[in-house]
Amino acid sequence: MSTAASLRGIARQLDDPASQGRAVDELLAERSEPPALLALGEPTHGIEVFPALRNELLGHLVHRGYRSIVLETDVFAASLVDDYVRGATADLDAVLATGFSHGFGAVPGNRELVQWLRAHNAGRAPRDRVRFHGFDAPVESSGAPSPRRALSGVRDHLPVALRPESASDLDALCGDDADWTNPAAMYDPAASIGGSDRVRALRVVADDLASALRRAAPALRPPDPAGHARAVAHARTAQGLLRYHAAMASTAPGRIATLLGLRAEMMADNLLAILDEEQRRGPSLVFAHNGHLQRATSHLSLGEEEVSWGSAGAIVALTLGERYVFLATDAAPDSDPGTLQGVLAEATTRRALFPAPALRAALPPSICAGEPIVPGHVPLTPADLEGADAVVFVADTDGKRHRYW
Repeated sequence: MSTAASLRGIARQLDDPASQGRAVDELLAERSEPPALLALGEPTHGIEVFPALRNELLGHLVHRGYRSIVLETDVFAASLVDDYVRGATADLDAVLATGFSHGFGAVPGNRELVQWLRAHNAGRAPRDRVRFHGFDAPVESSGAPSPRRALSGVRDHLPVALRPESASDLDALCGDDADWTNPAAMYDPAASIGGSDRVRALRVVADDLASALRRAAPALRPPDPAGHARAVAHARTAQGLLRYHAAMASTAPGRIATLLGLRAEMMADNLLAILDEEQRRGPSLVFAHNGHLQRATSHLSLGEEEVSWGSAGAIVALTLGERYVFLATDAAPDSDPGTLQGVLAEATTRRALFPAPALRAALPPSICAGEPIVPGHVPLTPADLEGADAVVFVADTDGKRHRYW
């Protein structure tokens, strides 16, 4: 029997939203514990079919009790989208432009998602509304911002009597925000502010503020739970950003891997905080790049250097165990028939879900990954299957990426 024939035997064809819902229900029913977080990946950003698949899946999951969606966008910017989908008066175009980081407001499917959430939530009680969250750290490929906003957010939330003495010089220590955003610092440690005495002092400030916030929580949280949650997110972010800046100034080997790992750590901490906030209302769907959500170690080739780090999904899975489920996705029009993508395409009519254990068992040891379909596309490899519970392969796409940046 050919590999493709074997794969057709284990594939759950997703020919329409109904069959897609049944396949996911069956997969989740096999877990020893109900999932708290269902993670849906994509192999690159900007290809229309993957956000469309996410939107269809969310519509199904809401009927199964899911009450939030989490995207790979800045944790603070996302609050603007959440306010809008819960009924706040705002201009949709402005929400898409400012409520998504990385330019993702222009990604196909995100406008439709926001519109659907707002319409769905209209007239519903708060416990039944579907909330919108971001879990990304406020960093970009060009660097990281000043921690001023995050540190100030914690300081200003605390009553004056509870503010640590170390925070009294906060504005002077932060200095000019331009000191933090020098794009040369991403590639040249000497251009980073991260090794300065100011940053070392601010790391003490961040720790003191986080401790003061924890100690003040019993008095602050009951009257203002939303404000306290924002302050906790600011404290978490301030500490992460300062670690990130310090790593940017490091000349030690593995600098890029450390930066990628620190971003993943911040993403994982944000995800776990969102789950803690949402646990009484229902499970969550998170959508991001496969590399952020897989359980396996992430890898990236930078010229002759191969870097690896623990992904956000790998970190979260250590806490959630069976309550974390990851569906990887891929697509590859005109795949080489001898590649993983080629045999998956041959076994797929439109879209198909392949349980990862059965898929691994059916593949020949010699099979390899296909070529990227667009710059930035990261094709799934056989090794990646170790970090997934299932693979959704999409055959009905031309693979073209919409420019969103």
